[in-house]
Amino acid sequence: MRGNHVRRRLAAGQPSVGTWLALPSPETAEYVSKIGFDWLVVDAEHNPIDIRTLAQMFAAMGASATAPMVRIPWNTPENFKRVLDAGAWGVVVPMVNDRAEAEQAVAACRYYPDGGRSVGGGRHALSWGADAAEYYRRANDEVLLVVQIEHIRGVENADRILSVPGVDACFIGPNDLAASMGMGLGVPLESDTPELSAAIAHVRETCVKHGVAPGIHCSGAAGINQRIAEGFQFCAMASELRYLVGGLRADLDQVDWQRSPTADIATADTGTTVRY
Repeated sequence: MRGNHVRRRLAAGQPSVGTWLALPSPETAEYVSKIGFDWLVVDAEHNPIDIRTLAQMFAAMGASATAPMVRIPWNTPENFKRVLDAGAWGVVVPMVNDRAEAEQAVAACRYYPDGGRSVGGGRHALSWGADAAEYYRRANDEVLLVVQIEHIRGVENADRILSVPGVDACFIGPNDLAASMGMGLGVPLESDTPELSAAIAHVRETCVKHGVAPGIHCSGAAGINQRIAEGFQFCAMASELRYLVGGLRADLDQVDWQRSPTADIATADTGTTVRY
């Protein structure tokens, strides 16, 4: 059975870099998995990605050295069961605001005796290059559980959340966190606003206190380097959608032509902002 290199890097205190996949596309997942990221998180929370497409995206990534992960729509047992049985190597859990929610995530992610995950399926073992028996023996030690703190309530409860046994990493969602603090929508991911910076620092310090790998979403390479220097480990570099649209737009803006009115509509900002 293949070992989860992401979990090992984080446990050793090393940084691990990946990106978000927003498009329901096995082909895109395959291409991006060959770039050199440690992991890719398929964002099934905010995008129209069904379970079959998710499994196909994981399969497309199988020939690479990149760990297939997923952000589930919500912290409920059926969401964990379906994505883990589809072959996820790790699960990112949105909007964890208190200890009970963290405990619920651990229980849904781990087999007995560490949790209550249901036994069944077969694609999970294929994803790890194992048979079912080996997968059942080792899954609890290999699957990465990442809870998201992205609300001020989660910041206030960080000590209780991050002290829950079985939580491997914590991922800060700066956009939702800023919104919950009354700062509005679309705050830059590397914002130096004192209140937001203090909240982020508190979560990071609490992670270190409890041996949980701190993580955060970043806007690009400069943001990744900044956050790693600050002590973050599980760092996401925007999303493939951001780079697709942003790269095309940047070059299109350099073309000497007269846009049609419909082109202005088609290039509106609604296609470039990904919620974290």
